[in-house]
Amino acid sequence: MIAAAASSANGQALEPRSYVNTPVGINFVLLGYGYADGDVAVDETSPIKDTKVHVHAGLLAYARSLDVWGLSGKILAVLPVAEASGSATVAGQGKNRSVFGLGDPLLRVSVNFFGAPALSLEEFPTYQQDIILGASLQVTAPLGQYDSTKLLNVGSNRWSIKPELGMSKAWGHLTLEVIPAITFFTNNDDFFGGKTLKQDPIYSVQGHLIYEFTRALWAAFDTTYYTGGRTTIDGVAGQEPENVRVGVTAALSMSRHQSIKLYGSTGVYNRTDNSFWAVGLAWQYRWGGGL
Repeated sequence: MIAAAASSANGQALEPRSYVNTPVGINFVLLGYGYADGDVAVDETSPIKDTKVHVHAGLLAYARSLDVWGLSGKILAVLPVAEASGSATVAGQGKNRSVFGLGDPLLRVSVNFFGAPALSLEEFPTYQQDIILGASLQVTAPLGQYDSTKLLNVGSNRWSIKPELGMSKAWGHLTLEVIPAITFFTNNDDFFGGKTLKQDPIYSVQGHLIYEFTRALWAAFDTTYYTGGRTTIDGVAGQEPENVRVGVTAALSMSRHQSIKLYGSTGVYNRTDNSFWAVGLAWQYRWGGGL
């Protein structure tokens, strides 16, 4: 069930300012907590029905801003952990399970190839954003907790690869971001009951309207749409999902080195019963690059 939710999360990500220009050589450490509650869609062909999941998730992440042959870039590594509880009806019988474990870690590399040159901290005050175009590649590794004999897992037991484009346009304090992406999955050859799970690519697009109140405070209205991702279990295809989510994000710099971010999101349209709400916060510490 959590593996199914993780598949959808690739399309339902809401990450404003992913392609903002940042002075090179700065390191970031992030600690985050999130809570999600709701229903998880399972294929109509499956004997699993009425799935509900509650997730407490934490993350530890490290990022560094880079000079990529004169272009600004960033590398990000995330190690998630989760405590999840869920219930479902399997072949007419109620099932419950709680699990705690490591989630699937991810690595993301991004480069802004237009409108965001690599700048030092001393050069950065003269920079004014107009249009930024960038791209990223995110890889998720199947290293999280997984037990094919259980319905509820934290890991997904397969790789995912997500190439993404980023387009950002600023008008003074207001910025519009549009981020289309495709997520590809390898097969899970040890799915529940010894079956093989295959999944089509997920096609998604994020939109963010960001307003910078001061250099220390910004807020964003976020939305994402995704479709595709039809799953096939031992040759039997399920229904193709199509979802829309909206959310808000706010971030405050408390000092030169620390900031905090709050976020929340919910589904507003779901072709399948994959409907949940989520809230969370993240603390960030940054150093290096002359800070």
